[in-house]
Amino acid sequence: MNREDIKKRTKQFGLRIVKLVDALPNTDAGRVLGRQVLRSGTSVGANYRAACRGRSLAEFVAKLGNVEEEADETAYWLEMVMESGLMAPALVEPLHQEAEELTAIMAASKKTARRNVPHRKSKIENRK
Repeated sequence: MNREDIKKRTKQFGLRIVKLVDALPNTDAGRVLGRQVLRSGTSVGANYRAACRGRSLAEFVAKLGNVEEEADETAYWLEMVMESGLMAPALVEPLHQEAEELTAIMAASKKTARRNVPHRKSKIENRK
């Protein structure tokens, strides 16, 4: 899977999140959880695009950390939606699975990219 594939996948994820949030009940809990999942779920793709535009490999790795965090947070909020009974788990689980997969992809990508970041030696020598 290349960067363009992941850009498309994260955008589709965000669009699916929007549809899910629109289907939540108009209750206090539905609105609060909906705002949370909408914020984190739509930021996955936006943050991935920002990572791809990083000025260095180190910046790319750091920004992938943001994507991983948002995907994982989205998984949490989706769990809250399911476990609170706001929506049938069968309707939410596919999105939850996608959030978990995106989290794993970002963690693996970060690990791979980190191996490619050149490590600079400190200019300060250890003194005894």
